Amino acid sequence: MNFLIAVLGLGLLIFVHEAGHFFTARAVGMSPRRFYIGFPPPLVRVRRKGIEYGIGAIPLGGYVKIPGMHRPAPSDVDAYFGLALEQAPQLIGPLEHVKRRLAEDDLEGARGLIAPLEEAVQRAELTPQAEKAARRGLDELRDGLGTDAYWRQRTWRRVAVIFAGPGTNVLFAVILFTTLFVISSGGYRLGFSLKPDAPVVEEVRADRPAGQIGLKPGDRIIAINGHRVENGEDVPRLIEASNGHKVTVEVRRAGMTLALGPVKPHREPKLSVPRASWESLRLTGLVTREIGASLGRLVHGQGRKDVSSPVGIVEGSSEALDRGVETYLWVLGLLSLSLALLNLLPLLPLDGGHIAFSIVEGVRGRAVGREVYERVSAIGIALVILLFFIGLSNDVGRLGE
Repeated sequence: MNFLIAVLGLGLLIFVHEAGHFFTARAVGMSPRRFYIGFPPPLVRVRRKGIEYGIGAIPLGGYVKIPGMHRPAPSDVDAYFGLALEQAPQLIGPLEHVKRRLAEDDLEGARGLIAPLEEAVQRAELTPQAEKAARRGLDELRDGLGTDAYWRQRTWRRVAVIFAGPGTNVLFAVILFTTLFVISSGGYRLGFSLKPDAPVVEEVRADRPAGQIGLKPGDRIIAINGHRVENGEDVPRLIEASNGHKVTVEVRRAGMTLALGPVKPHREPKLSVPRASWESLRLTGLVTREIGASLGRLVHGQGRKDVSSPVGIVEGSSEALDRGVETYLWVLGLLSLSLALLNLLPLLPLDGGHIAFSIVEGVRGRAVGREVYERVSAIGIALVILLFFIGLSNDVGRLGE
């Protein structure tokens, strides 16, 4: 059951991401063609105001189709209608007319030729596979040449639509962190914070018991009142279990084991929503900085073991569920933030790559050629696949531990 909940949690984050793209596209005047819960093929679908809503057969995440992501090129016509042309050579005339208009940058003329091309396709004797490909090609040409095509929009609209995906993931994380801060605040505390992924001290408040006993950033907490600390979640639980009585904290510092205290925990009040929101933003900043540092170490050939694939993410989420729903929700928030930051890398086909190209095209005043997109995308896809296999090899290695 934990595994299923972990998979659904990852799917929820992807769905939130796609919903950000969808609703922002509609808000700025673009008209998405599809919005699915899960991935096609569809189990159930309905069309409303030109948009196809559906539930996909693959129950993971969501899917949004925004029309005309790229400016149509003559090579696109060959790709869309190659199979149909093999079976119906009479299509060569209508297809060449469209290609010529595209090559001459006569987009309105090319759009006017779609109807005659569609009639020619209807008259042609094609196999179901070739007809399906040709129909898809006609739809892609209409979308790419339409006035609401993504590539034809003003730069700020394009950037807003693409940024909304990772932006919504960040917002989801901040809201989730805020809620958890409100729920988990209060009780007995020593006045220090831990790093997100280990029982290592991040910050210490000098005016709280932790500062009074000499706890320092970088200390690794190994025990509280003699009870062994296995992970960061154990620390607040053990302090709370003292019921306000004095505690002793054992830490590792510079290779030495030190016993700090005993000291009486401070009774902390519940956080207000504004205060919890501030703490949430602060945590988001800390995690963002750490993820950025991890990516920097990876570029320099270090930090390879920090990379994880969806297999490891699901496994880690499932283990977090074993420690309680609250722990799992903290992990879910961190995953949402990680998904956002990964997507903002300036690599195609990631969102950051589309944002970068939109800005470049806005400065140039014209679209970048399709072949440039394809070459840059090939590099980006290769890097993403490399990261995936590094993460997968790490996850497989951990299974044997």
